[in-house]
Amino acid sequence: MELIKRFVREEEGQGLVEYALIIALIAIVAIVALQFAGSGVSGMLSNIGQQLQ
Repeated sequence: MELIKRFVREEEGQGLVEYALIIALIAIVAIVALQFAGSGVSGMLSNIGQQLQ
């Protein structure tokens, strides 16, 4: 029981967890942005390719 109480009181890993959550959020936002931008860039490059032919 004392181990659980000590675990709840300790804050040593709090900063590391906060940074990990921020990095995960940034990664999710980047993936979503690339998904939307990817289709737009693909369409644009396809259009340029057709105009060059």
